[in-house]
Formats: sequence, C-alpha cells, structure tokens
Amino acid sequence: MATGLRFFTERSDAGEPLLDADNGEELMHVQPAVAIVLASHPPESPGTLYISTKQVIWLSDTERTKGYAVDFYSVSLHAVSRDPEAYTSPCIYTQIDTGDEDADESESSDSESNETLDLSKITEMRLVPSDPNQLDALFEVFSECAELNPEPVEEEEEEHNWVFSADQTGLEMGLDEVDPEWVSSQTTIGHVNGNSDLAHSVLELQINDQRFEDADEMESNNRNGGRQ
Repeated sequence: MATGLRFFTERSDAGEPLLDADNGEELMHVQPAVAIVLASHPPESPGTLYISTKQVIWLSDTERTKGYAVDFYSVSLHAVSRDPEAYTSPCIYTQIDTGDEDADESESSDSESNETLDLSKITEMRLVPSDPNQLDALFEVFSECAELNPEPVEEEEEEHNWVFSADQTGLEMGLDEVDPEWVSSQTTIGHVNGNSDLAHSVLELQINDQRFEDADEMESNNRNGGRQ
C-alpha cells in the first residue's frame, strides 16, 4: 500500500540509517554527495543517499535531524533524466504515489505559499548526484530493488491491459531511461486512460459489426426464399 514520502531521522551512532533488519531489510547501495529536490521546492543541501531492499533514504550531511524516506511500494516510476529542459541537472526522477488523487493539485497550489513542507502532497522527487556519471549505476540499483517489491495486482485488473512501452512514455516525459516495470497503464475497455473517444469508437465498431452480421443473414434468407 502506498504511503508516500515521509520524514526519516532514525540514525545509528555512525550516522547511517537504522534499517528493519528483523524483517530482512538490507542496505544495497550508498551514494554520497546527492542533492534532493522535492516537487517544485528548492534543492536541499547535499546529503547521502541510501538504497535498501525496501526503501530509498536520503539523509542530510549538515543537519542530523533532517532526512526523507520512501518505500518502493510508493515509487510509481523512476527514470534517468538528462534533459536540461526538464531539469537543470542530470538526475534520477521519481514519481511518488501518495494514495491521494488530489495530491498533484494540492502541491502545486500550496508549495509556493506554504513554508512548512507537507510530505503527503509531494508526488515528485529528484535525486541529483554531484557526479552525473553515477546515474546509470543508481538506476540499475533502483530497478533491482524495485523488482524485489512488486505491487500486488488483482485478477480483474489483469484483463484487457493496455501497456505502453518505456520508450514511448519516456520520450513524452523527456526522460532518458525508464524502468519498464513501472510504465504500464492497466485499464479496461470503456475507460481507456480517460479517452472517451477511443472507448466510443470501440463500442461503435462492435455495433457496426453486429449490423453487418444481421444484413448478411437477411440477404442469405432472401436468396434461399427465392429458390423455393
């Protein structure tokens, strides 16, 4: 279940995050000198990025009480972004599922005027390493750990899936590299990504097919009747 971004302050004496080792959580990667950008807020001062088998954790290097974490269950998309028009620096771009459908609208309207950071409204996070050459390695670790945390899919949702390729989705968003596991849109005929025209076309095609079948049947009956 998606829980969104949250504050994280649990550190060991050495300054590393305290993980849930009792439930099998393991640290997979540590990346120093990483800035974090939450939604449209200014970048935070550089910190250290920790990627575990269950979550992504960023801890400030200058303020011991400042840190953020997000479970992989809440990361709906992650990708490499090198497009300067999307963001000024190469970064790992992530979309976060908060479980609130109105989160996007609320964040855009409140982020500029509200000095208090409301993490429940943050749906985008960028991780900006000081060394852009580390992006591909970070992406690989993200993908590996994301695969360890698959989101359960109900059987009804598996029927009539409409799946869009990572290349298509990434190009539309200005992203360089996207994990295919996180760019599938599962919708049923009748509500195709909110495209009522497409759903109407499918329905109209089915109706027309039925009309053709009825017309062929009537013509066949007429021919048979003429011979008798």
